Amino acid sequence: MSDTRTASGRPRHPPESWIILTQTPAAQGPSGEFDPDASEPQPPGSLAALIGRVLAEMDELQFASFSKDDALDLGLLLVELGRQRSLPIAVDITKGEQVLFHAALDGATPDNERWINAKKRTAMRYEVPSLLVGLRARAAGGRIEDNAWWDQTEFAAHGGAFPIYVRGTGAIAVVTVSGLPQKADHELVVEALRTVLTPER
Repeated sequence: MSDTRTASGRPRHPPESWIILTQTPAAQGPSGEFDPDASEPQPPGSLAALIGRVLAEMDELQFASFSKDDALDLGLLLVELGRQRSLPIAVDITKGEQVLFHAALDGATPDNERWINAKKRTAMRYEVPSLLVGLRARAAGGRIEDNAWWDQTEFAAHGGAFPIYVRGTGAIAVVTVSGLPQKADHELVVEALRTVLTPER
């Protein structure tokens, strides 16, 4: 097998076609969709709709297998997207106790490292995107941070951490972005996952 491709058949490094596909900013959710950072009243049904979208993303964005080369591809793509758009982000991909990829772009701060760790722990603990953990608490009538058992020094139910799912196995790693509003962090990760998985479909 050529050393320009991973064992699963994806290119080892982000090809030029990925860059062409990703010249525009991360796709935003539908107009009127729930915004977890908004202080004003939200459109009726918008929270349930966003939860449904995240659940659909979890089902869609699954790998056949996931190697260290795949982690490198995904991390490099997120870095390329961030550089193209001048985004002040930090990117992390972790499997268990091993960091497979980590980078901080211009504008990222030490606070982003704290957010990455807290969101990553949340996605690892619940095996769902960190955004969904916060949204489910909202759907139950409150904020998860308001519970005495929720340790805000260790966990953050804010968007940006998304488990790496292997079909038939489950969550085996987590990819995290920090530096944008939480929903934008989540959407950037989803965009990158969808792009690297396109050759598999």
